[in-house]
Amino acid sequence: MGLLEKNEIEREVGDVSERKDHECISAEIPDWSREKPERFWDPGKKLLLAIRRYQYWRKKKGLVARFVCKWLVLRYRFWSLVTGSDIALQCKLGGGLLIPHPNGILIHPSALIGPNCLIFQQVTIGTRRGKCGVPVIEGHVDIGAGAKILGPVHIGAHARIDANAVVYADVPSGALAFGVPAKILRFE
Repeated sequence: MGLLEKNEIEREVGDVSERKDHECISAEIPDWSREKPERFWDPGKKLLLAIRRYQYWRKKKGLVARFVCKWLVLRYRFWSLVTGSDIALQCKLGGGLLIPHPNGILIHPSALIGPNCLIFQQVTIGTRRGKCGVPVIEGHVDIGAGAKILGPVHIGAHARIDANAVVYADVPSGALAFGVPAKILRFE
């Protein structure tokens, strides 16, 4: 590739090294390659694989589908035990979800999680006593270790939830939530 071609590409696309991370990862289109297990012992990705396959086979009818579902439930229970996570089989998880350290992750069965999200260990996404509703998390949200997202809150696309933050209120797109209770820092 000549210097002229490289300059033309940079002019059209922009210098990739200068782009911010949130501009490179889509909030709408799932990147399924993020979920593909890369080695035999990849507990987070194997747990997601068991959940995805169960959801696929659950929609099918017949004896074979019922048998496969029972087998997949066993695989799901194995990987749930290994990871110490409680992610229900009927969860609505967007594609491209990353859980690199799946230890202790709890996700309410009715919670909605958008595509290309990143969830670290010890995260709780669920309900709050006295409040009806569950969190709705849009695409490409990064959730730090130990964060708690509780109640009927809406987390906007490309938002970041800092480690150990406790979120009780909505977080707009592109914002950072940190602290207990979470304070919102908006980026312009």
